[in-house]
Amino acid sequence: MKRNLGNIVFAVLALTTVIVWIFFPPNSDGVENYLRYHVGMTIGSLVITLMSFSLFISTRPRWAEPYFGGLDKMYVTHRYMSTAAFLLMFVHLLVVPLHIENLALGNYLAIVAFLGFVAIVMPTLAPRIPFLDKLTSGTYEGWRSLHGFIGIFFILGYLHSITVNAPHSMAINWNQIFVFLGIGSYIYTEVLSRFLGKQVPYTVEAVNHPNTSTTEVVMRAKGKPIKHAHAGQFLFVKFTGDKVLKEKHPFTISSAPHEDVLRVTIKACGDFTRHLFQHLKPGTDAFIEGAYGMFNYKTGGERQIWIAGGIGITPFLSFLRDLKTDLPFDVDFYYTVRHPEETIFADEIEDIAKTHPRLNLHIRHSSIHGSLSVDEIVKNAGGSANMHHVYMCGPFPMVRAFERKFVEAGIDKKNIHFEEFNFR
Repeated sequence: MKRNLGNIVFAVLALTTVIVWIFFPPNSDGVENYLRYHVGMTIGSLVITLMSFSLFISTRPRWAEPYFGGLDKMYVTHRYMSTAAFLLMFVHLLVVPLHIENLALGNYLAIVAFLGFVAIVMPTLAPRIPFLDKLTSGTYEGWRSLHGFIGIFFILGYLHSITVNAPHSMAINWNQIFVFLGIGSYIYTEVLSRFLGKQVPYTVEAVNHPNTSTTEVVMRAKGKPIKHAHAGQFLFVKFTGDKVLKEKHPFTISSAPHEDVLRVTIKACGDFTRHLFQHLKPGTDAFIEGAYGMFNYKTGGERQIWIAGGIGITPFLSFLRDLKTDLPFDVDFYYTVRHPEETIFADEIEDIAKTHPRLNLHIRHSSIHGSLSVDEIVKNAGGSANMHHVYMCGPFPMVRAFERKFVEAGIDKKNIHFEEFNFR
């Protein structure tokens, strides 16, 4: 229940917005097409409410993670809220009566705000359309920079709502709560967070290459380190002195919380990560935000299944490196890659497994042994995995396919854990 409380609160507040406009309708005196006005204003108010929720989530409040199931789940909510608000904008435009011959300042503000939202949201919903891709330069940082303007268009949308000479309603006072939430969240994200210690300075102490496509970055805090609460969390990091590496990206922490350095292990599979593999050097300054996430095997049941696909080994490296005492669970751990040379830290993983008899390790190369299947995993678990908790990290299509198969095999969906590593 607690992991869904945030979404429940958002849903209740959105519903309350509609109810308030129903019970406190605007004055109808002298208003043409009053029903359309009333419905259009209700929808417009709901758009402001949903957008304020999205802007609040963009502040990445760590204290709110337990009420959503982690920052990754918060960003899923963020996408749903933003998409719903975007679609409702179209409905609002279609419903509200508009007299072309008598456009007011508020109408022009609405047009600017709407086009701004279209320019920001469409590259997220359809990033592969060429002319939309140009808006973001095809990069995560370009998308993020474009997304930074959303608060401005939110403010323009609000100014539109108070300058169109709409009939007064007590419900407008309810709207102010979300206007202040949205504007306050935007100011915090774009301005205040830079001065409130959210980005902690580190130095790159070492850059290692465990194979020909992977980088292990070892970083040490210049002062007080970030709060790394438990193994399996992730962080956002950017590196100074390089126009590519100054982009802030999320990576899973592969070191244990008790270590005096932070380690992230990164596969070169995109422009940023390939550039990092080739150019990142020891001594580079880094700025880290975090740690985030609730991917934590210690909250699971007595019997567990861990599945790491490729670079998805990173949170499990943190799990294993954090084992200072005997493992308190029975774990079947599957680490699968396509070719043997893609395996990283295999010796370390095998040494740890040897010292923990309750950890049953399976390192698998699909080019030799075939693809890992849920049927095989269930068979190794004794023919039934109903009582197991499953922890997965790897390519998202693989994770989704395994989730579906595990549910079909009888595992409760709430016992299947993975992070939705997509912050667009």
